[in-house]
Amino acid sequence: KLFFTDYGSAAKVERCDMDGMNRTWIVDSKIEQPTALALDLINKYVYWLDIYLESVEVVDYQGRRRQTITKGRQIRHLCGLAVFENYLYTINSDDFSILRINRYNGTDVQALARLDHAKEIRVYQKRTQAAVRSHACEADPYGMPGGCSHVCLLSTSHKARTCRCRTGFILGSDGRSCK
Repeated sequence: KLFFTDYGSAAKVERCDMDGMNRTWIVDSKIEQPTALALDLINKYVYWLDIYLESVEVVDYQGRRRQTITKGRQIRHLCGLAVFENYLYTINSDDFSILRINRYNGTDVQALARLDHAKEIRVYQKRTQAAVRSHACEADPYGMPGGCSHVCLLSTSHKARTCRCRTGFILGSDGRSCK
């Protein structure tokens, strides 16, 4: 799945399949300016910052069990969001400090370090990634991803895929080759 935020005419947190199909709103009420998003891949939670409502919130992948982690004026100065173990990590755009927030007790906030001009944060650690299993976009015997001549996108599951073409090409009737 692909998760993303939008605060155009109607603010929301959404998800869709990797090929753009099955677009679903998972949060569409009591939300104004969701500017950063982080996923807990293990427990299947979506965290986001709303700088207008000055809150950090969480829901499960279906948009249920919504909770506010922390709320207050300091949120409007945050950018970027990452989750690892018991903490959320974010950047205070006023002083570029990296903040660590306990995701179960939003009052436990610590400044860890400063990085000049930082706007985004990511945690790279083996435990943050789900185990990789075989999938529909693996290279076929001819080296083509999922048997697609240009681009292979996972669809409704790791067993399904959609072939797409680069700009200027159209997908052939076989659903795999581009012309």
